Amino acid sequence: MKRSVLTRYRVMAYVTGVLLVLLCLSMIAKYGLDIAGAADFTRVVAIAHGWLYVIYLIFAFDLGSKAKMPVGRQLWVLLAGTIPTAAFFVERKVSRELEAKVADPAPTAVKA
Repeated sequence: MKRSVLTRYRVMAYVTGVLLVLLCLSMIAKYGLDIAGAADFTRVVAIAHGWLYVIYLIFAFDLGSKAKMPVGRQLWVLLAGTIPTAAFFVERKVSRELEAKVADPAPTAVKA
């Protein structure tokens, strides 16, 4: 498995996680605190999170299939983008376990 597969997943996990936390905070501001302008911010963050979550799903599925994860575990990784802060913890755990599977291109000796 290439390092770029893991890197793409990690970036999208962080982006999705940050946007989901922002979405939760903006919804608290909109519905709980009734702050002016929170409705527009909530709409923008919700749309951004929705579209980027689709990209996260694609990258997480790609990672799971290339790492040969069991189906149950792969579902947990896919759903981590829907639970606030779960994406951060799942990403860290997956990254630690897959570091050994990541193939770093080692220099090869050339015969003269």
